Amino acid sequence: MIPASRDLVQAFVARLREAGVEVSGSFLDAARLVVSELVTNAARHAPGPCRLRLALVEDQVEIAVTDTGEGFPTFLPPDPQRVGRHGLEIVTRLCDELITKPHDRGKTVYARLPLG
Repeated sequence: MIPASRDLVQAFVARLREAGVEVSGSFLDAARLVVSELVTNAARHAPGPCRLRLALVEDQVEIAVTDTGEGFPTFLPPDPQRVGRHGLEIVTRLCDELITKPHDRGKTVYARLPLG
């Protein structure tokens, strides 16, 4: 599921470029990393399926991962001594916005990643 999500990002970015949308050279790698982290969290912490949605919103791409888990992402303070669990720390540094919205059957985590 995680490699497939990265492939979806690559195809989405290719479609953006074909449509004439300016995308920085580092955007694809950043988007693949953000998607990998969010989908990995959903796979690890939610009991059921997850859904990935990508959308162009002005000069950003909104990455939305919906899962069936009830718990919200846990943000840990930066700690260079900690091994692992740095995913959301990385995502928050790359993205302009990261929010979680609950719904009847779980939650959706939205991340807004600038194109430039």
